[in-house]
Amino acid sequence: MVNITIDHREISVPEGTTIMEAAASIRIQIPKLCYLKDINEISACRVCVVEVEGQNRLVTACNNVVEEGMVIYTNSPRVRRNRRHTVDMLLSQHDTSCPTCVRSGNCSLQAIANDLNLVGSLYKKELVLQEWDMSYPLIRETNKCVKCMRCIQICDKVQGMNIWDVSGTGSRTTVGVSGSRDIKTADCTLCGQCITHCPTGALRERDDTAKFYRALEKEDTIVVAQIAPAVRAAWGESLGLSREEATVGKIVDGLRRMGVDYVFDTSFSADLTIMEEGNEFVERYQKGDLDEYPMFTSCCPGWVRFIKSQYPQMVSRLSTAKSPQQMFGAVMKSAFAEKLGVDPERIYTVSIMPCLAKKAEREMPLFYGEFAGHDVDCVLTTRELDRMFRADYIDPRTLRDVKFDQPFEENSGAGVIFGATGGVMEAALRSAYAIITGKNPPADAFREIRGVKPKGWTEAEFDIAGHTIAIAVVSGLKNTRDLLEAIRKKKVHYHFVEVMACPGGCSGGGGQPIHDGCELAAERGENLYFLDQNAKIRFSHENPDIKKLYDEYMEAPGSHRAHQLLHTEHHR
Repeated sequence: MVNITIDHREISVPEGTTIMEAAASIRIQIPKLCYLKDINEISACRVCVVEVEGQNRLVTACNNVVEEGMVIYTNSPRVRRNRRHTVDMLLSQHDTSCPTCVRSGNCSLQAIANDLNLVGSLYKKELVLQEWDMSYPLIRETNKCVKCMRCIQICDKVQGMNIWDVSGTGSRTTVGVSGSRDIKTADCTLCGQCITHCPTGALRERDDTAKFYRALEKEDTIVVAQIAPAVRAAWGESLGLSREEATVGKIVDGLRRMGVDYVFDTSFSADLTIMEEGNEFVERYQKGDLDEYPMFTSCCPGWVRFIKSQYPQMVSRLSTAKSPQQMFGAVMKSAFAEKLGVDPERIYTVSIMPCLAKKAEREMPLFYGEFAGHDVDCVLTTRELDRMFRADYIDPRTLRDVKFDQPFEENSGAGVIFGATGGVMEAALRSAYAIITGKNPPADAFREIRGVKPKGWTEAEFDIAGHTIAIAVVSGLKNTRDLLEAIRKKKVHYHFVEVMACPGGCSGGGGQPIHDGCELAAERGENLYFLDQNAKIRFSHENPDIKKLYDEYMEAPGSHRAHQLLHTEHHR
């Protein structure tokens, strides 16, 4: 142990503890702007400086470890003056149009400036402006960048994509797309992790709420919304609701109050995905197609963007099944339109997703043209949903639990766990077991593949009717690259692999509520597994509404109509 003094309080902390960690252990707060534990510990912002007795210079608390006998002052007059000067300088290069910024009220720079009681500024504004295509799903506003380097580090260390880099020198130093590339040609997967780790509004999603409101205003338009599994695990966080209070039924009520005509659960189309993907897996396995290379899940559009740009030779290994989002849209504009007796052109489909890449997925040409244009017309993130609730002055505490609409009301716990890493694989294995053996496995037979793994990937082997099924589950694109390299070099062999671009799966998606410095994917995922545990239906193939859809419209998994509506060709 190391004995030190912080703000006149003597404490002992383990060797290797940083000054910031030592101060936090006795509830002394040291402000920080750029720090992310184990990811960005480069003291770029200089906001966390403290005074150490006997040292001429102030030192950063985030990356300096304590030493025996250290006497530290976290808020001395010298520290206070320096910290205020640093933040004031940052504000001189920051567009402080806070009332119209999506991060207003949830901005680390704003919070620190308020805490320091900075009223006005001593310095002239010098904003750095860069052109950006505002139609792209990911928006960067350079004049709000504080050069904290978080986006660079999260993209490099966690996702391994190297999309962002430093450009310019001196006071003109800023962050932009690496290699002076256009973002559209930079192989960005739109995972959105740079957004959720940005301390300000320099990075955000394209706001599509205006499209949604315009659709509501059209009298002849039937607006149909779907709610993704991971959304229910997070939507209440920024609205002051506990996990117990923030039920999915209250989202249904909120959307109805806004004017949405029908609200369905994406967990229903997740069950539909399992019927198609599970049957595809069994068929490919039995044909020997998976003897050398595995079949990959295709639910995550960030992952699909990744494999197409980084490993195009492996694209044929993707499942041909569309994602639950796209399957939902296809069903709405075919079977549902037919059931209502309306022209599919009147159906306007809206997705509430935890994901940024879903905005790009809906625009892809391979999902266009079956019946009425795009399967999905508008994609909104969880954050956009929360902003719409506030904009419509919907008090979340007045919302009631309302059921989803018929005829696609039912969903299974298997569909719900799509939002957690390993969930797609577990749901698929539950149904694949039933397809092969003719009977259900124990609902939790494959639970060992659950959970967020800090490094690498999860692998397992299961015996199904004498067949050994080797599977792997991975989340985070750097881990994914490591896995694909191992597969490519034949160091490992699997039959079926689930990939999620975001660490922890959709629960940690780039469209989820932002809590600076907190990683909540695991906690949100546990909530989804709890819902699965308590669901009345735990198998996708036992969903009565799925059975009815096949009986009345799709005939059977893998049928001609099912392929027409629910599958795609990734090479297009």
